[in-house]
Amino acid sequence: MSVLSCNVYSTTSSTLKMKRVNSTLFVCFADPDWASCTLGVFLCQSCSDIHRNISQISKVKSILLAPWSDVEVEFMLSNGNDAAKAKYEQKVPAFYYRPTPTDCLLLREQWIRARYERKEFVWYREGFLWKRGRDKGQFLSRKFILSERDGALKYFNKHDAREPKALMKIHTLNASFQPEKIGQPHGLQITYLKNNSTRNIFVYHEDGKEMVDWFNAIRAARFHYLQVAFPGAYDTDLVPKLTRNYIKEGYMEKTGPKHTEGFKRRWFTLDDRRLMYFKDPLDAYARGEVFIGSKENSYTVLPGLTPSTQGYHWQYGITIVTPDRKFLFTCETEEEQRDWMAAFQGVVNRPMLPQEYAVEAHFKHKP
Repeated sequence: MSVLSCNVYSTTSSTLKMKRVNSTLFVCFADPDWASCTLGVFLCQSCSDIHRNISQISKVKSILLAPWSDVEVEFMLSNGNDAAKAKYEQKVPAFYYRPTPTDCLLLREQWIRARYERKEFVWYREGFLWKRGRDKGQFLSRKFILSERDGALKYFNKHDAREPKALMKIHTLNASFQPEKIGQPHGLQITYLKNNSTRNIFVYHEDGKEMVDWFNAIRAARFHYLQVAFPGAYDTDLVPKLTRNYIKEGYMEKTGPKHTEGFKRRWFTLDDRRLMYFKDPLDAYARGEVFIGSKENSYTVLPGLTPSTQGYHWQYGITIVTPDRKFLFTCETEEEQRDWMAAFQGVVNRPMLPQEYAVEAHFKHKP
């Protein structure tokens, strides 16, 4: 029996006379002679030959004759063929032919390549992207893993790190191409919620196809999450919720809650019902966020500012009235004022969904 269907076990019992790697005993139903120390699977002779043709992914070693490091042994112990099957065969279509050890080489090779090289059957993606640093603003190579099993997108500050620097849950994840803002032709902005506040990360890759593949992988993970969360929903209802572009972005001025503080120029992003403002468009965290509900819930948008407004500011004002307070903004041009008013009015005119009431209840208004 080959790696295609064998079950792999491990034991440290010294009484078993099995193939030995250092002090660890590896036992396979087929008693294979080979293993991939990078994939963590055991291989028969025939499959080991195929794996050697994808050496950039699978490093084949003899179980008996090759030297094995402690790290490699630990990796084999923590993986194995059952774990590989669970990881790489998550969504094999029912019609897909799974070859047996007696099938022709073509079928077996393409099955192995589909699993390990093309990763056609996994809600999983792993690779390196250039990520913009939060403080110094330079782009550094970071390892990213998108795993539906973990329900998250993760990235690691060090290539060999065990724990991720950040864990972004799929249900709050969004991705939007922003080449002009990021200054890279393949720039992608990824946002997620952390403690009910929006967190931005900015990434790119030299290969445009790689970034499109990451974008679609995020959409695929979101789609499957929504299918589970809303089992009766039609695909046509779910697809618009996978990723979203921002309703509007740009500079406005704002003042504080007392309306006596000086106006400050900030970068604003309107993301669905969240209006966020940043000191710089590439900031990781917003300086503040405003929830914009519907007119049925006492949210209104008015042109101009309150008469008591103090301080120097741009000429064209906007007032957003919420149940808690009034937010004052100004635009540099009348055209910008009209565009922002139209964007805000479109949000206010839209009735709130049941889940948006929970967002409103937990929302933190930041001055």
